[in-house]
Amino acid sequence: MPCSHYSGVMDEEKRITLRLPAGLHERLAERARADRRSLNSEILHLLEAAISRPDSDTASP
Repeated sequence: MPCSHYSGVMDEEKRITLRLPAGLHERLAERARADRRSLNSEILHLLEAAISRPDSDTASP
């Protein structure tokens, strides 16, 4: 799913420092290479996809 919201220059950016376990960092880096994205773009893509899909855990009982 293309993420046009983050393609090109963003009007506003927020920088954060994020600590990742080495294994997770490597898995993300491998996925970014496979998808021909930067690590930053891959993380943005995955976060956007995760918060865009309906989550059954947040539904009221």
